[in-house]
Parts: sequence; structure tokens; C-alpha cells
Amino acid sequence: MTSVSIRSRTSSLRFKICCSAKKETVDKVCNIVKEQLALPDGTAITAESKFAELGADSLDTVEIVMGLEEAFGITVDETSAQDIATVQDAANLIEKLVLEKAS
Repeated sequence: MTSVSIRSRTSSLRFKICCSAKKETVDKVCNIVKEQLALPDGTAITAESKFAELGADSLDTVEIVMGLEEAFGITVDETSAQDIATVQDAANLIEKLVLEKAS
């Protein structure tokens, strides 16, 4: 995830440009979330899906993060894990961590 903040000296407006994760990453996260939460096959999960709305409690979220770590070969620190609320949040963080690991 690449992020750029732009702040004007004459205004307090702040813009943030954020590159979203690849579709393949989002799809893989969706599948892992479905598996971890044992959701029925017909359950629709999108990038905007919130873990809490899918019925995940804090323990479920920890298990989802552990599943993501295993699937992508990454380690998510506790602070970053607490910032994950949606599938898109998770996918963006994963791509960031994968890039950091590769460099």
C-alpha cells in the first residue's frame, strides 16, 4: 500500500491517496475469512466486508490474522492487527508487509 498525504498551507484540508491491494490478495483474504469463520458457501464477502458484521468477535479476529500470517508468510504486529476492520484493511496491510519482507 502506498500512501501520499498532501496538505495545503492555506487550508487545513488534507488529502490521502491510497493504493488498494490487488484483487488476488483481496480474494484470498475473503476465502481465509470464510474458512476461519466457518461461513456458509453462499455468504457474500467483499473488500468492504467488516469482520464484526460477519459475526467475528475479538478471538475470531486473532484467528483470522493468524491464518493470514500463515497463508502469506508474514508477521502482523499487534498494533497493525488492531487497525484491521475490513477485508480491504487486511489485504492492504498484507501487501505492505509482503513488500517490506521482499526488500
